[in-house]
Amino acid sequence: MIDRPRRLRSTEAVRRLVRETHLVPSQLVLPLFVAEAATEPRPIASMPGVVQHTRDSARRAVVEAAELGLGGVMLFGVPQHKDAHGSGALDPTGILNVAIADVRAEVGDALLVMSDLCLDEFTDHGHCGVLDDRGRVDNDATLRIYAQMAQAQARAGAHVVGPSGMMDGQVEVVRRALDDDGHEDVVVLAYAAKYASAFYGPFREAVDSSLQGDRRTYQQDPANRREALRETLLDVEQGADIVMVKPAMSYLDVVADVRAAVDVPVAAYQVSGEYAMIEAAAAQGWIDRERAVHEALLSIRRAGADIVLTYWAVEVARRLAA
Repeated sequence: MIDRPRRLRSTEAVRRLVRETHLVPSQLVLPLFVAEAATEPRPIASMPGVVQHTRDSARRAVVEAAELGLGGVMLFGVPQHKDAHGSGALDPTGILNVAIADVRAEVGDALLVMSDLCLDEFTDHGHCGVLDDRGRVDNDATLRIYAQMAQAQARAGAHVVGPSGMMDGQVEVVRRALDDDGHEDVVVLAYAAKYASAFYGPFREAVDSSLQGDRRTYQQDPANRREALRETLLDVEQGADIVMVKPAMSYLDVVADVRAAVDVPVAAYQVSGEYAMIEAAAAQGWIDRERAVHEALLSIRRAGADIVLTYWAVEVARRLAA
């Protein structure tokens, strides 16, 4: 027998030598929730180990992220008050904008400060845009707010803005608004293929969501694969610097398709439900937690993601540095 592939799996040293896919901290982005009313970090029951941060604890978290060499942090605001138009998203003193300023002041350019550009955390109905008289999300009226939101986040200090509402034309509007406001260097990370997924459940707790109904009229149908490429190519044409698939683990085929179709960096978001499932199974002793976390992240990288948003970013970076 001449062909014995097992030779290259015989020891850890040889496996390490021929390993095709690697994890490094700079590929990982840590999502962070910053709550306006929090006086101490609040545990999120459905996401063990994840908290709603205070402004002070968020500052400490980003300093650690920078020291570990993470690629960035993605900030989400949890406001105390909401309204139909999500006005807190535009307020320079609103929680997300002050959190951006806080963490940028802490880390400067040592770590990319990314911000979620969407209205769902700020609206009392929980949708990603404003509603029309019939209760439907008004795409074009929402875009006008997104433009202002992009400018507010850039003025607060965001290196990267992440339009995530899946509104038609959102990337072009955000890019033009940034350029018109003198923020040509701010990166647009487009949530290009964001699916209407059941795996977002724990995230709703994390941001104190007020969602009424669902988001199936604007987020993608989980049954569709080709549509993701159409959405992604439109975003690249409109000026996206990075494109993202969300969720990650149930959509690895989409990650691979997108990677093959574009020449910009590709990100994937390992969402709250994916995190919670592994944590829950590990808590029951059904899986090896550390190995499962590493394997899950490797699968996302192997599918073609250059960047992975994951709630395990700090833990994994510490392990990689050990």
